[in-house]
Amino acid sequence: MTQNILPQEIIRKKRDGLELDQAEIGSFVRGITDTSVTEGQISALAMAVYFQGMSRDEAVSLTLNMRDSGDVLNWSDLNGPVLDKHSTGGVGDNVSLMLAPAVAACGGFVPMISGRGLGHTGGTLDKLESIPGYTTTPDNALFRKVTKDIGCAIIGQTTNLAPADKRFYGVRDVTATVESVPLITASILSKKLSAGLGGLVLDVKCGNGAFMDDIGKAQELATSLVEVANGAGLPSSALITDMNAPLACAAGNAVEVHNCIDFLTGRHVDSRLWDVTIALGAEMLVSGGLVNSTDDGARQMEQAFTSGAAAEKFAQMVSALGGPADLNDKPEKYFEAAPVVRPVFAEAEGAVTHVETRAVGMGVVALGGGRVRAADTVDPAVGYTDLAMLGDFVDTEKPLGIVHARDEDKADQAANALRSAFTLGSARDVQDTPVIIEKISA
Repeated sequence: MTQNILPQEIIRKKRDGLELDQAEIGSFVRGITDTSVTEGQISALAMAVYFQGMSRDEAVSLTLNMRDSGDVLNWSDLNGPVLDKHSTGGVGDNVSLMLAPAVAACGGFVPMISGRGLGHTGGTLDKLESIPGYTTTPDNALFRKVTKDIGCAIIGQTTNLAPADKRFYGVRDVTATVESVPLITASILSKKLSAGLGGLVLDVKCGNGAFMDDIGKAQELATSLVEVANGAGLPSSALITDMNAPLACAAGNAVEVHNCIDFLTGRHVDSRLWDVTIALGAEMLVSGGLVNSTDDGARQMEQAFTSGAAAEKFAQMVSALGGPADLNDKPEKYFEAAPVVRPVFAEAEGAVTHVETRAVGMGVVALGGGRVRAADTVDPAVGYTDLAMLGDFVDTEKPLGIVHARDEDKADQAANALRSAFTLGSARDVQDTPVIIEKISA
């Protein structure tokens, strides 16, 4: 018989800095799931963990128990490795949209369960919902069919996958305990483990557009994620990547999907976006045993893009999940256009030497492309395109970007936000920071 332990005794033990055993963690997670543990008790434990931390064994136990609070998918009928990646979030980060179909084109299976935007960062799910007809919450049978037949399916979290995490995170979000590294780790990995993965690559963002704004914090989180994932039986590695500038030249929802289609079809490829996507894909192919080295993986990823195979996988996935079959050929036909579209010019000319990336993301939120409250509806049409990259020279002909807005007032506000986010100077003042900063492995 499963032992239930009084939640207040578990809270007391962690409050006093002692290590919780597997039975105590399991009891508390069961209480979260069946609601016998109150929101006040969840909040108290979260705050105790925030201040006292967790050992690696505790974090592994919390992750596994939250995984087992709901369904755990089984992909044993697939004839290849089941792989995924997770990003801690950034601006202009639409990597998942290109990465999943490219890895599928290389022989992997990618059942990617994605989330919505959080704060200034965009969410893959919000981007996909800008595609008319695309089903982000298919039933399990369709999810499995699309993954098996095409090799990739990008959807949202269902209520039956790691439900304890959903309730736990909801409490953390309103009690100032989101930033706890062990709790972030367990939250991310419980969902990934419930998806039945065989390999996971983590993209931990670092910089002024990331939640982890300095390298020390990014290294701490990356190390925790890799160690706990491997401790829970999921082979994992992490790349720390630069988020001191948007990855893509677009930031928003439909505009980032359009940017993805341009990338896949070769019409326009942002260099930073290419570097991150290739590097993450190479790691995924190695983790799945599809290649022997990241160099081999990078070559296969490049071939998937240049041959058009990744673009074809993306088109098949979109169509299979209810979207238009010709989206790659006619994106303008399907994406709603914002009523106001106009360039934003800097007040002086010069080279872009610095971008306050979080401010760009918040500009999108202010336009309606993100959420201020959880219940807010996201406007798919708004955002920025043609954003200037670090080192670009802007003047009266080359703008900082183009704003897509619902009305003139919103466009004015977004234009001012964009001007404030960019610093101009001499080309010799531009710091050429590599987008791939460091790899963390077990």
